[in-house]
Amino acid sequence: MHTKEEKLAAFGRLLDVMDDLREKCPWDRKQTNESLRPNTIEEVFELCDALIREDNHEICKELGDVLLHVVFYAKIASEKEEFDIADVCNKLCDKLIFRHPHVYGEAEARSAGEVKVIWEQVKQKEKDGNKTVLSGVPDALPSLIKAYRIQDKARGVGFDWEDRADVWDKVHEEINELRAELEKDDIQRSTEEFGDFLFSLVNAARLYHINPDNALEKTNRKFIKRFNYVEAAAKASGRSLSELTLSEMDKLWNQAKKL
Repeated sequence: MHTKEEKLAAFGRLLDVMDDLREKCPWDRKQTNESLRPNTIEEVFELCDALIREDNHEICKELGDVLLHVVFYAKIASEKEEFDIADVCNKLCDKLIFRHPHVYGEAEARSAGEVKVIWEQVKQKEKDGNKTVLSGVPDALPSLIKAYRIQDKARGVGFDWEDRADVWDKVHEEINELRAELEKDDIQRSTEEFGDFLFSLVNAARLYHINPDNALEKTNRKFIKRFNYVEAAAKASGRSLSELTLSEMDKLWNQAKKL
């Protein structure tokens, strides 16, 4: 591992490279916040993909790509004399220190749960902090992640199940309401009830310390792997998937599960 001096030197090198690119590269010189934003989203998703696969080589590479974007946005802002990377770092440090009174102040926290409670309480006191409990949940978050964050924010101020096992009564209640609306063939009400059912499932996942987004992505990957096996087996037999019966596909699917 590198020393602190080596790490600082590496970050300084990155800043120098960014200066060179912004000055000498036509493409880099042309970029704006708006033109970079789609690429930033893509880089974050690529990092998430590497994290799920636990591929340390790719994680290191993708972290670098995300860091490049952080430095790039700061460079653009510095050219407009709005802020620079030092402001970004200092604001972050100030926020972390303020939100960790159990480390830098007199508050006490003996568990990660207590730290989260302190974190939410302190955020409400910040000058530029969230004005309401749920205002810190970005509107642009994917719905599944947003549901988890909403519930977690509510939990931070004590709005949560006293016994996590009680959540299953809510799950059963919501699925029964969904089935009732589906039988009426009312698409609007069915959509609302399906949302309520999903929300209750996310709540259950949270209470049992399962990240629903990670869980669903693992299942997505598992399904793709098994389905690809079925498709490959069909091609190996000289047929396409559409030429297989459901029974034949199920047989291949079960083979894939065993593998």
